[in-house]
Amino acid sequence: TGNMNVAREEHTATTLTNGSVLVTGGSNGNNPVNTAELYNPSTGTWTTTGSMSTARYFHTASTLTNGLVLVAGGYNGASAFNSAELYNPSTGTWITTVNMSTARYYHTASTLGNGKVLVAGGYSGSSYLNTAELY
Repeated sequence: TGNMNVAREEHTATTLTNGSVLVTGGSNGNNPVNTAELYNPSTGTWTTTGSMSTARYFHTASTLTNGLVLVAGGYNGASAFNSAELYNPSTGTWITTVNMSTARYYHTASTLGNGKVLVAGGYSGSSYLNTAELY
């Protein structure tokens, strides 16, 4: 298969409803990246798509029931984030959405049957978290 356009680690890979895979953020060495790419499994090719407003790694990405992808939290090498963004596969663009109440990374995010996303645990930059919140 082809290579990604940007070398990255600590990123997310999320299957979209059309079968493509959205790869977001990560770190390229010690540099967080805000770029995103789409992988087409039918052709084995990668294409760039819109970039997130915030460079982040150790974040989560969850496909919502409406087909949008929620990216939440993360880290930039200096601080944790409580911000979240939505990717629209139809337009290839990102929009910011409501912030989480707690900045976190190394957390989990699970899309629930009712369409909400449960964000749980993680690390705030100074302590491990036992809190959870719903998007």
